[in-house]
Amino acid sequence: MLWTPLSLCCRSRPSAGGWQPLRFDGGAFHLKGTAELARALLVLRVCAWPPLVTHGLAFQAWSQRLLGSRLSRTLLRASIYGQFVAGETAEEVRDCVQQLQALGLLPLLAVPTEEEPDSTAKTSEAWYEGNLRTMLRCVDLSRALVDTRGPARNSLMQLKVTALASTRLCKELSAWIQRPAGSSQLSPERLAEAMDSGQNLRLSYLSADQNQHLQASLSRLHHVAQHARAQHVRLLVDAEYTFINPALSLLVAALALRWNRPEEGGPWVWNTYQAYLKETQERLERDAEAAHKAGLAFGVKLVRGAYLEKERAMTQLHGKEDCTQPDYEATSRSYSRCLELVLRRVSRHGPPCHLMVASHNEESVRQATKRYEAEGGEASAPKKTGTGATACLNRCDPFRSMWELGIPPDGPVCFGQLLGMCDHVSLALGQAGYVVYKSIPYGCLEEVIPYLIRRAQENRSVLQGVRREQELLSQELWRRLLGRKV
Repeated sequence: MLWTPLSLCCRSRPSAGGWQPLRFDGGAFHLKGTAELARALLVLRVCAWPPLVTHGLAFQAWSQRLLGSRLSRTLLRASIYGQFVAGETAEEVRDCVQQLQALGLLPLLAVPTEEEPDSTAKTSEAWYEGNLRTMLRCVDLSRALVDTRGPARNSLMQLKVTALASTRLCKELSAWIQRPAGSSQLSPERLAEAMDSGQNLRLSYLSADQNQHLQASLSRLHHVAQHARAQHVRLLVDAEYTFINPALSLLVAALALRWNRPEEGGPWVWNTYQAYLKETQERLERDAEAAHKAGLAFGVKLVRGAYLEKERAMTQLHGKEDCTQPDYEATSRSYSRCLELVLRRVSRHGPPCHLMVASHNEESVRQATKRYEAEGGEASAPKKTGTGATACLNRCDPFRSMWELGIPPDGPVCFGQLLGMCDHVSLALGQAGYVVYKSIPYGCLEEVIPYLIRRAQENRSVLQGVRREQELLSQELWRRLLGRKV
């Protein structure tokens, strides 16, 4: 199967005639069936109920006892599972992806596998090796799902490091990285060499068992990256908790040294940056500059972040300084600054820089795509009022969007949202010609439902902020019920 890279950013500004303002008013819902819209409205309303999110696992167990396993499974498949999960078999996943592609959207597969620190069965070496085989199958499936009849697109998939390396090891490495003289043995170059050569890596401050697990983990990560490169699938590494993120960044840097060479079509390994952390902009600038100096391609998935409540709880427990932004507006300002920083690098450096704007926030998406000039050619003055991300623009220099920077909609900047959520934004982007991915978990119900509940607990603010989407869904359903035309 031949692979053709995406057309990358041009230096000239896109023509004015090719730019249209995005309308997130639910107008693109006409592309979806009535049953789909009704299920989405019902599920989003249920998921916005805080007790269900907090006690999701208990509710699941209760429903099985009350209704029986078969009926409980049927209801879950028809509701939450059907809304947020592609399916269990390759055929079900393929059907889901074909429906998305018909809507102008692309798949970003996610294996719902992660370590459970309190479970002995899920921290053994055999468990990590099983996850490796699952990840390799996900690579193959990601590649097989590409629609070769249409325009060439990048195949992407998500990778969670703690499915291949233990949280305990990552925590140990992170603690040493943060010591003044503790990281001399932990350079990305040394880890990359160990990945490539397969030679045993011995760190003095790790036990024999820990060193053995480190070497096995490096081998697993290298194997996934090698297979993904061979199949032309790009790996988007998920961010996790701050107490292990230094180790995750180190491992991503080691993979980048091997797989992010521009001459090989990189970046094949992208890192995730969380705007709700105070250090993110500085770290993003530092990593981008380091990649440029090393002659490496640079891939970024930019998110607001999902672990706010647990991060603050751990900070208080250990008596440390809060590493998170003080409120949502501060997070929005951080996201805005990070977004413009990467957009400018994409414009300046071209093909070696890729960005996924992973956000369910309408204003953040508008910032990335908006044209800040009037039709007559004069710059539009920013308004003096606004909150959140918009307020940041109004208090700062005008934001340089994709259009202003000459980055075409089908260039190296793409957008990402979760399957089953924010469809009024995803569909509008896709219909306007932007590259849009939906994060798609797949797998058996018993594995995926606990995964979804954990994700819901980490994304409470997103679930409780879907009132606008619910309103748009309700309006569209009433329009169809009353037989009104658009």
